[in-house]
Parts: sequence; C-alpha cells; structure tokens
Amino acid sequence: MNRKTLTSWLPLALFALVMLSPLRPIVLGGLQRGLLATGLMKADVPMAPANEMPVVLANNSAYPHNLPMTTLDGKAVNLSDLKGKVVFVNLWASWCPPCRAEMPGIEALYKKVDHSKVAFVMLSLDDDAAKARKYVQGNGFTFPVYMRTGDLPAPFDSNSIPSTVILGPDGQVAARHEGMAEYDTPEFLTALNQLAKGATR
Repeated sequence: MNRKTLTSWLPLALFALVMLSPLRPIVLGGLQRGLLATGLMKADVPMAPANEMPVVLANNSAYPHNLPMTTLDGKAVNLSDLKGKVVFVNLWASWCPPCRAEMPGIEALYKKVDHSKVAFVMLSLDDDAAKARKYVQGNGFTFPVYMRTGDLPAPFDSNSIPSTVILGPDGQVAARHEGMAEYDTPEFLTALNQLAKGATR
C-alpha cells in the first residue's frame, strides 16, 4: 500500500477505532447535538418541575439521598445536605476535552449566582482526587469539586460526559443535559434564579 492510499484511509480507520472504543459515547455526545461555531451549544434552561423524572427518594424526604461523595480533601458528604437549594450537578473529568471546554462558562455562572440558594456540585469522575485538584487549581476555578464514592444512581448515570443535572429545591429534576454546553448565558441565569425562588435557605 503506497503512502497516498494509506493517507486517504487513515481518517476512516481512526474514526472506526473511536467508534469501537470507550470514547464513542463522548464523541457522539458532542457531535449529535449540532455544536455552535464556538464548539459549545447553549444549554436548555431549567424549568419548574412538572412531570419530569423524579430523583430517587429515600425516607419520604422528597430529596435524593443516594449520591454519596467526598470533598477533594476526603470529607464525606451527600447531596441531601443541599436540600432546599437549587443544585447544579456536573459530571466531568480532567482527561475529558469537552468537560474542560465548558468549565470556564460554569465558573463564570458560579460567580453570578446567590450561593445561599444555588449550590454547585462539580463531580469528578477522575480515579485520583489529586488529578482533579491539580486541574481545578491550575485553572483557578473556585466552584466546589467532589469525588464520587460509588456507582452513580439515576438521574446522574450517563453514558457520556460532561453531563449536567439541575435539581430544584425539592429535589426534582428541572433540567438534564448530556454533552458540553454553554451555561453562562443570560437566559440560563434568569431561569436558574427563577427556580431558586423556591429555595428555603
């Protein structure tokens, strides 16, 4: 096979390799959503809960109880500790290019919200907390970062990352988005603040 033939088949071979690898959901998660020229599409705005898939409930608490995690320093926490707030949950990893692409926008959004009503859970899927810490600190991000401590329950389980779930103050899913997106938009901020009007703390 000559060089010209090899060069023409190489892109197709690489594409086939990616489609047969664990990267397939990540690649498709970005491609199938028609990304904007910036590489990021605008996220759907969160809505007031209405016939959305409820978060798994525990002890009739009307709030998720089953997403245990730790801080980067190893302190055990649970999503239920944030009951009464709107919660922006983003699944990411330091090795994921689409995750890294959307993080500056998430950081900008984080700086604009009322933290007494809106909480951010940047849940790293890295195997090593040191890698997540190094990436976050190296980029000057200030949002809180957590590490998962087990399998992800619905509605947080996803075949692709980044993946984002917005919970209302009552723990109901207000929005869910798989793939990278631009969250730092006036429309998204307005909708998040509107949802947060029901926050109890």
